[in-house]
Amino acid sequence: MTVSSPVVPEAIHALAPTMTDWRRAIHAWPELGFEEQRTSALVADTLRALGLQAHTGLGGTGVVAVVDSGKPGLSIGLRADMDALPMDEDSDLPFRSQRPGVAHTCGHDGHTAALLGVARHLVAHPPASGRVVLIFQPAEEGGRGAIRMIEDGLFTRFACDEVYAFHNMPLLGMGRASVRIGATLQSLAVFEITVEGVGGHAAAPHKANDPLQVAARLAVEIPAIVGRHIDPMETALINVGSLQAGTTHNIIPATATLSGTLRALSKDVHEALLQRLRALCDGHAAISGCRVQLHLPHACPPCVNAPEQAALAASALADVLGPEHVDTDARAYPFSDDFSYMLEQWPGAYLFLGIDSAMCHHPTFRFDDALLPVAVAVFDRIVRRRLG
Repeated sequence: MTVSSPVVPEAIHALAPTMTDWRRAIHAWPELGFEEQRTSALVADTLRALGLQAHTGLGGTGVVAVVDSGKPGLSIGLRADMDALPMDEDSDLPFRSQRPGVAHTCGHDGHTAALLGVARHLVAHPPASGRVVLIFQPAEEGGRGAIRMIEDGLFTRFACDEVYAFHNMPLLGMGRASVRIGATLQSLAVFEITVEGVGGHAAAPHKANDPLQVAARLAVEIPAIVGRHIDPMETALINVGSLQAGTTHNIIPATATLSGTLRALSKDVHEALLQRLRALCDGHAAISGCRVQLHLPHACPPCVNAPEQAALAASALADVLGPEHVDTDARAYPFSDDFSYMLEQWPGAYLFLGIDSAMCHHPTFRFDDALLPVAVAVFDRIVRRRLG
């Protein structure tokens, strides 16, 4: 389906070329989490050119601006993520990434450009009451950007009554959307395990304490946590993605490392997974005599949409795309997003707008610039329904 222009106000359609220019400028110079200096400067300069005050430095490179009607009313937060991924882009586009090993292959450049479009539209067409808080977040890709912004006083300085965010979704296809009540994205915890033993000669294992044997057993037993310790009616996932040890065939290494992720749709199941993971590490340390250390460099809770705000988002999506193209019964996705921290602070909704592309995080992923005015129109409908 192609979204027809009558559904998107002409004033928003008129912003499409400018938003495309912003998006492609960001795309050409991608930056990793907490390194978004160039991107945040573009965002801040654009906001200032619109006559808004750009509050910079929240969470390191985050930017916030407020469109205030000057009249009493709700405060609506809209969030976009700005960071790219540590991977190469497979593209011959003229605006392809100019930085080897870094690429916008998740569409955050499009999210940022769309929120800048919302800013420009709201400045020209202010809400009748209340205010809109525009949140440009760093480091969504496993970098704890949302919690860093919150710790830096995001919601102390810019209190919100509700918060909303969107993500492009290739699984849906262009012209379709989804939003659901309740958990919509899983929690995430990244774990790293270091096993320290005693190295030695492979011909004399009795003189060593082999950490690789412990790591190998952990790699097999960790994924079994879900099948043996979690209610089968619950959603849970735990995987080992890396096991590193040794340098050659006849040396017992002194250390071995594992890393992986765990995910769940509820905080209780998330905590149960962590408890079993800790117990496994402690048990193997006691049995083997090796030192087994568990480190959790990043975690975030599940994204949970509030009923009222999810219903409002669904209505806004239906206004723009047509109700027959909005799925409110979709299953939760197994991905994660630290927007969940913002949803723990305020009621809100996380919604998905379809595009035709390879999946996010694939080197051939392509954000479709035709989605930009659609995203602005949806955010604008949410604002108008709340603020008049």
